[in-house]
Amino acid sequence: MSMETTPRISSDLGLQTKIYFRLLPYQILLAVINAINGIVDGLYASNAIGVTAMSAIGLFNPFNLFLYAASMMLVSGSQILYGRYLAKERERIHSVFSVDLVLSTGLSVLTALVLALGALTGATRVMIAEEAVLPVFNQYLLGQSVGIPALVLGQQLFAFLSLENQTKRTMAASLVCIAAKAAMNQVLVVFFNMGSFGLGLASSVAMWLFLIIQAMYYLRGRSEWHFSLRACRWKDALQIVGLGYPGAMPRFFEMLRGFIVNVVVLRYVGSVGLSAFAASGSLLGVVWAYPFGLMAVERILYSISWGEEDRRSVTDTMRITLTRGVLIMFGIAALLVLAAVPLTHLFYRDPSDPVYTMTVMGFRLLPCCMPLSVFSLSYSCYAQVAEKRLMANLLPIVDGALGVVSCSVVLIPLIGMNGLYIANILNGVICLLMVVICVWISKKRFPRTLEDLMAYPDSFGVDEKKRLDVTVRSVEDVLAVSESVMAFCEARGVDRRRSALSGLCLEEMAGNVVQHGFTKDHKPHSLDIRVSLKDDDVILRLRDDCIAFDPVSRAKANESDDGIRNLGIGLVNAIAKEEQYQNLLGLNVLMIRI
Repeated sequence: MSMETTPRISSDLGLQTKIYFRLLPYQILLAVINAINGIVDGLYASNAIGVTAMSAIGLFNPFNLFLYAASMMLVSGSQILYGRYLAKERERIHSVFSVDLVLSTGLSVLTALVLALGALTGATRVMIAEEAVLPVFNQYLLGQSVGIPALVLGQQLFAFLSLENQTKRTMAASLVCIAAKAAMNQVLVVFFNMGSFGLGLASSVAMWLFLIIQAMYYLRGRSEWHFSLRACRWKDALQIVGLGYPGAMPRFFEMLRGFIVNVVVLRYVGSVGLSAFAASGSLLGVVWAYPFGLMAVERILYSISWGEEDRRSVTDTMRITLTRGVLIMFGIAALLVLAAVPLTHLFYRDPSDPVYTMTVMGFRLLPCCMPLSVFSLSYSCYAQVAEKRLMANLLPIVDGALGVVSCSVVLIPLIGMNGLYIANILNGVICLLMVVICVWISKKRFPRTLEDLMAYPDSFGVDEKKRLDVTVRSVEDVLAVSESVMAFCEARGVDRRRSALSGLCLEEMAGNVVQHGFTKDHKPHSLDIRVSLKDDDVILRLRDDCIAFDPVSRAKANESDDGIRNLGIGLVNAIAKEEQYQNLLGLNVLMIRI
C-alpha cells in the first residue's frame, strides 16, 4: 500500500478553539481584577480622602507588581509541571498542588509581615520625600498587608480550579471580589471615615472573600487534587520556581522600565508628560487584561499539550492566538484609536492645554502596539513551557524593558511624548524580528511556517509522517475514520492484525461517542482523534466535548455482568494493551495503546 495514502476525514481547530475561548473570559477577569481595584481605589482616594492618599497608592504600586510577579511565577511553574505529570505520573500532581500552596503561603505571609513591620516602625521613611505622606502611606500599607496571603493563595487556587473545569466558581469569586471592593470602600472609607487604612483594608476583605469562595471547593473534598504535606516532593519546589520565573520576569522589568522612562520624560517633556501617560495608561491597563488573558489560556493549553507530546495541539494553540486572538486585538485597538478624544475628555477637557494633546496622542498611538505585543507574549509563554531558556529569558528582557527604553531614550528628546508612544510600537517590531532571527540562526533556515517558527526539538512528539489527526462530526464520519486509520497504519509498516484492531477500536469508541454523547444534550459537538506510532505501539487518543463519561471504569464495572451490555466498550478493553481516561478542562480524553 502506498505511503501517500491520505485520510478521508480532515482535522480542524473547532474543539481546540472551543476550549480556548471557553477559558478566556475567566482568565481575562482574573487579569482585570487588579486594574479595576486600582481604578476603584483611585476614585475613593481622590474624592473621599485627598491627594496624599493617591500618593500612597502610587508608592504601593511597586509592591503590588512584586506580589503579582511572584504569584505568576508560582502559577506558571505549577501549571507547566502539572501538564508534564498529567499524562504519565498523575499521582505526582498532589505534590505539585501541595508544594505550590506551601510556597505561596510562606512567601505571602513573610511579605505581609515585612511590610507591616516596615509601616509600624516607620522604616518606610526611606521611600518617601514628603513627610505628610508618611502616615497616610503607612496606614494604607497596614490595611493592604492583611490581604496579601489571600491575594497570592487566591491566584494559585484560581489556576488549579481552571484546570479542574470549575470556571463557574472562579467567575463567582471574581465578581464577588470586585463588588466587595467597592462596597467595603463605601463602608470603611466613606461611612466609618477610616482613611487610607480603610482603603487598604477594603482590598484585603475583598481578597479574603475571593480566596474563601474558591477554597470551599477543596475544603468540601470535591476536588481531584488534595493538599497533603506527606505528598510533597520538595524537589518539585525547585522545578516550580525554575519553570516559573520566566513568566514573572516581564513584571520585574516593567518596574525597571517605569523608573527609567519616568526620568527621561521628566527631563525632556516635564511632569505634564507623565500626567498624560498616566491618564492613557490607567484605562489601557484594563484593556491589557485581554492579551494577559490570552497568555494565561495559552499557558494552560501549552502545558497540557506539551506533557502529552502533542505537537499539533501546541501549534494549534498558537495559531488560534495569532489569528482569532490578534484579530480581536486589532478590533479593540481600532476602537480605542477612534475613541481617543472622548476618552481624553474623561481626564482633561481643555484642547489648548498641552496635556490634552499628549493624552489624545497616547490613546491614538499606544493601542497600536497591542497586536504586536500579543505575539511577543504568546511566544514568550511558549518558550517558557518548552524550556527554550535563551528565548524564555531574553524575550521578557527586551519586551519588558530594553526595547522600550532604548527607543525612548533616542526618540523622546527628538519628538517629545510621541517618542514614548512610538517606542512601544517599535518594541513590538523588535521582538518579532528577534524571534524570527533567533529561530533562523538555530535551525539554519528561514521559518516559513508556524511549526518552523516554533522550532520544536527533534525529540519532541511524533513526526508528522507518523501521526494522523482527524475530526468526527457525524455518524457517517465514523466508518471513514476506521478505514483511514487502518490504511494509515498499514502504510507505515504496522502489521495487518494491529492495523485492523486499531480501526476496530476507533470505530467502536467513536461510534459510541457519536451515538450517545452527541445526542444527550442536543448541543453541537465534535470528536478529535489523534493516531500516532511510537515505541512500536499504535496510540489512539479520542477527545470530545460531550457530557463526562468514563468508558474505562464502565468496562471494569461490567466485567461481572452477563456480557450483553456495553459489548463495544468491553471489546476495546480486551484488545487494548493500555487504556487511560480523564476529564480535562471539561473534555473527555481517552487514550488507547495497542
